[in-house]
Amino acid sequence: MMESKRVLMTFCLLFAAWGALIPAQGQTPSDAIMMPARNACLLANYNYGQFDQYWEGDRLRGNLTIATVKRTTVLPMVAVGITDKLNLYAGVPYVKTLSTDPNGGKFAGAQGFQDLGLALKYEVLKKVTSKGELSVLGTVGYSTPITNYLPDYMPYSLGFGAPEVALRGIVQYKMAQGLYFRAALAHLWRGYAEAERDYYYNNGSYYTSWMDVPNAWSAEGILGAWLLDYSLRIELSYSNLKSTSGDDIRAYNAPQPTNRVVMGQAGLMAQYYLPPAKKLGVLVYHNQALTGLNAPKIKNFGAGITYQFKFL
Repeated sequence: MMESKRVLMTFCLLFAAWGALIPAQGQTPSDAIMMPARNACLLANYNYGQFDQYWEGDRLRGNLTIATVKRTTVLPMVAVGITDKLNLYAGVPYVKTLSTDPNGGKFAGAQGFQDLGLALKYEVLKKVTSKGELSVLGTVGYSTPITNYLPDYMPYSLGFGAPEVALRGIVQYKMAQGLYFRAALAHLWRGYAEAERDYYYNNGSYYTSWMDVPNAWSAEGILGAWLLDYSLRIELSYSNLKSTSGDDIRAYNAPQPTNRVVMGQAGLMAQYYLPPAKKLGVLVYHNQALTGLNAPKIKNFGAGITYQFKFL
């Protein structure tokens, strides 16, 4: 009985983690949790991020003309247990961006719905012993813009404006006492973004409005634990995103979707399920960019509410 409840509880966190990772994100079914068949979980997630410094190439510099850039994301999501070994995820974030001092009014923020995200996760292996539990999973995801936002209006753009296919492998080992370690590695295939100009520079001149958004690798390591009879879950994380190609931000120019982006980020998360039924959960988290290349030195704070139920 406890095992069944634990599975239901932990599944909702997967939504939260996905939402926490956007902007680029967009997002992550990257843990080792599986929703039982004919169960669903709803999430309402709020994320606030800001930065006043960014890496121009590998040089960290301040936003002297646009001050502090703020980014707010509201993410409704749903997860469905198709079978005990196959789960479906869907979500669409609403994003708002602005500056505290928008350069005399010349640069306004933007807002609107960003990208539709869909993903399927499959449990390849689950081996349970008296000492612990080993899980191996795979995830395939797809996202695409659903509104006509401007992808090259950075840093205010809602997203990078191109479709993305993600293939992810996940391995987790959980000890019998509740402590667990997890690693995930993903490759992100990205398409083209259409800009509102017919020329751009990307280590050479391009006379087209279509910008080739670089593919990327994403890696993540997690140290976590279940406490209070599986009512409280805490995690420490470190993630890294690295483009496989692209150009650097040129001096005194704005970033653009063709840039080669590298970012290392540390995070802390806690989620608590309210007694007695534990169907309703609350979560909070914080992430901080530590290293980067052509990326903002952003810090994020977030909170969310989850509700899980059986639909058949």
